[in-house]
Amino acid sequence: MDIVLNWLRANSGKIILVVIVTVAAMIAARITSRVLDKVLRRSQIPNASIFINLARILIWTLAITIVLKPVFGVNPVTLFTALGIGGFAISLGLKDSIANTIGGFQLMFSHVLQPGDVVSISGVTGTVTDVTWRQTVVRERNGNTLMIPNSVLNTTALEKCLPTNESQVTIPFTAKPGVDMDALTDELLGKIDESAHDLICPSPRPLIRFTGFSPAGTTGNIIAYAKPGVALSAVTDAIARDVGASSMFTDLAASGSVAAKDAAAR
Repeated sequence: MDIVLNWLRANSGKIILVVIVTVAAMIAARITSRVLDKVLRRSQIPNASIFINLARILIWTLAITIVLKPVFGVNPVTLFTALGIGGFAISLGLKDSIANTIGGFQLMFSHVLQPGDVVSISGVTGTVTDVTWRQTVVRERNGNTLMIPNSVLNTTALEKCLPTNESQVTIPFTAKPGVDMDALTDELLGKIDESAHDLICPSPRPLIRFTGFSPAGTTGNIIAYAKPGVALSAVTDAIARDVGASSMFTDLAASGSVAAKDAAAR
């Protein structure tokens, strides 16, 4: 017991310093976290917690630096020099992770991508669901999730799409020569509403666009817009099944094709 008391008396100053620095660091970390949280929320930076955690690390690093020399007798400069050399060696092996982290900071601060954006990256189109400090998560319409390293996004062409363009379904058709276009438009829109009412968006409404003429007849496109979460192929299938039986359509498979031209010649 006497040994413990003597040790406490001999090191009371160091203990008090450690307690004061620890309490001060806890208070500073809590205040800084709250302030940063409010500021970052206003700036609409996704995953602001990474910046709050970095601020906490810096505060506790400073607190440890303060007590190293007086309490433990360790020179902070010597320690950080050793850590710097070791950190350089580690960074060589983690260069890809470091590139992803830097890329994540650039994406967050520049607001190039935000959750909810519809993007097309290397032929993949989907909605951004999350932007982290290492990767960007994109969910395709079919439900697949694509996790793209941020370093790739900084070196790859990125296309931001309008939601209506991403949800657009285009179905080409060929109507019989001399067909009443107004009557065909009304018939097709009615069939689309019956067959795909639960699959397509109420706005914008489906459209019928006539694109030209061929030996087989009048060509055009049915344009509809799928609801979020509905596969484009499901909309195409539902509409094609219903409108394909229209008496105003030609039996030929493709307008302007060799087969169509041969059939028209005969």
